[in-house]
Amino acid sequence: MHKLLMLIKHSRRKKAQLLYLIAIVLFVAGSGGIQPKPAAAVTNDCNIGAGDQASHQILVFDPNVTDWNSSSALMWSWSPSASNGFSNPTPGWGQPTDMKLRSNCSLGGGQWMAVTDTSGLAAIISYPGGSKKWYQNTAANLQSAELLPNGNIAIASTSSGGWVRVYNSSQGASSSAYDQYVLVGARGVLWDPLKNVLWAVGDNDLVALLVQGSPAAPTLKESFKVALPSSGGHELQPVYGNKDRLWVSSDTLVYQYIKSTKTWSSTYSGASSISRAGVRSVGNQLSGQAVETVPGGGCTLNSWCTDTVDFLSPGTTRVKTGAAFYKARILNPEYQ
Repeated sequence: MHKLLMLIKHSRRKKAQLLYLIAIVLFVAGSGGIQPKPAAAVTNDCNIGAGDQASHQILVFDPNVTDWNSSSALMWSWSPSASNGFSNPTPGWGQPTDMKLRSNCSLGGGQWMAVTDTSGLAAIISYPGGSKKWYQNTAANLQSAELLPNGNIAIASTSSGGWVRVYNSSQGASSSAYDQYVLVGARGVLWDPLKNVLWAVGDNDLVALLVQGSPAAPTLKESFKVALPSSGGHELQPVYGNKDRLWVSSDTLVYQYIKSTKTWSSTYSGASSISRAGVRSVGNQLSGQAVETVPGGGCTLNSWCTDTVDFLSPGTTRVKTGAAFYKARILNPEYQ
């Protein structure tokens, strides 16, 4: 009996020691003694599209591959050619500015990409096939594109002071009818299926436009306009995860616009790193990580591009040596 009691006490002592060690480990980990690994892009985050003005291509990268110079990082590339339905060379192509991926039933289902180029090209192409669905050479400095649910395309340009157009692209590969809304320094367009408006951003204003008329003869009408908190509006994107908010960048800061109150926020989560001067594109993955481009880095081709895409909250970078990216676009096919 004495030996049995001794064994029980010994067992209890070992158990107590084990629990004590576990408590120490948990305390150290919680106090910062054991540091977690830096967060990386989530595996189900969307690919990143970027218009490379150096190679005259649209490139699509895997955000989870850290070296964008490796072949494993490049998921897709595109430029207009005779093989995908364009003339060769293609008038208006050379300096791609925007690419938005959308699912669209009006164009026959599947995914489509709306593309613009600062040399004048506006196009809708199949994705990932890359074949031409619609194309126009506007001979204007195009900054942004959006594919509307009815198959028409909206584009923004800084030419002739600035304007937003909706073309009747749903009517055929070379349909050229459009309506135009004058917006000084227009650089961004975004469809909002919740509000049923086309948002557009210019130098000084954010505008909500009603797209009326018919698919064959669209018209644009201003619903309301709100002044930007600072001048030089550049980017306009949804805040994924919050349908009441939009990303809007100016020359100096990055804001979130709150639709329900028609107010601006500069104190949103992550603003201390996301909001900075010169942001040309900004958006967020479903994980919450933001993706931005700011001119500079190792790009020497021009003054508005970069070879670097910045990931923020958590922070990291992706560099493509020799590239000249104006915007980097999260290829989420959802409008918001």
